[in-house]
Amino acid sequence: MAAQYHTCSPDERAITILMCTYNGARFLSDQLLSIDQQTFRNWRLVASDDGSNDQTLKILNHFKSARDCDRVSIRQGTRRGPFRNFLQLTCDQSIKGEFFALCDQDDIWEADKLRRALDWLVKIPASVPALYCSRTSYIDAAGRFIGHSRLFIGRPTFANALVENLAGGHTMVFNEATRQLLVASGATSAPAHDWLIYLLVTAAEGAVKYERHPTVRYRLHADNVIGRPAWRTRLDALLRNQFQKCIGENTTILSKFRPYMTDNTRTILDGFSRLRERRSLLVRIWGLYRLGVHRGSFLGNIGLLIAIALRKI
Repeated sequence: MAAQYHTCSPDERAITILMCTYNGARFLSDQLLSIDQQTFRNWRLVASDDGSNDQTLKILNHFKSARDCDRVSIRQGTRRGPFRNFLQLTCDQSIKGEFFALCDQDDIWEADKLRRALDWLVKIPASVPALYCSRTSYIDAAGRFIGHSRLFIGRPTFANALVENLAGGHTMVFNEATRQLLVASGATSAPAHDWLIYLLVTAAEGAVKYERHPTVRYRLHADNVIGRPAWRTRLDALLRNQFQKCIGENTTILSKFRPYMTDNTRTILDGFSRLRERRSLLVRIWGLYRLGVHRGSFLGNIGLLIAIALRKI
């Protein structure tokens, strides 16, 4: 039976969904249906396709044509990968909106995802950068539940964002003030677009909400750009200096973002940058402790200590 798509809603607030696609026909219909079944009705979708040669554009156009109002637009992406596609799409000033949600092509949103995010976001003054994110449920290619993402413990802070990203892009919903931070950063590439957004919001000491309740079913399959990182994968990335490279790229972006940071976060960034150059293990460990640099789980902090010992940060 064909899906019955809903019409526009008269809600006052609106959320613009930013979706990037590339050869996603296998799972795209499930994601679009989960968007259409949101309990919050006043959304619009902007899809940026990176040159798909399967049925992705056909599915998107069918979804668009089934609407009785201008809720869906489709454009051409950068053809330089999903991270740059998301950065360009998010920073496009021709896309107007009050709130924005990032969206992958192969997940399934829980029906209350947008409503949960908006209920918190509307409590934050519009001038304050605000970022909502959540835990994730994992499903396999057939849609079967296979587990949850790691639960982050503690308060989201800049000192945490320097060494990990707790905010998965597929769960992110944020306000216009957050988007303007991304524009102000001038970044056209980054190790990960979602990590960058988390860094910028915390660097400006904006508001971050990490929801422990999973709002997205993240699909793990053979074609994932980023899958569920096992400890072996994390260790391999550490030993091949990928983690160190990512931190270096992020701190370079932050060095140009200093005017938008607070005195407190500039002090943390400067201290962190100096400690990365120190040779003494004890000095590095003590310095990071004093700065409050940490990860959001016990095992994550063990991994951080290993990275410090191996001089991989």
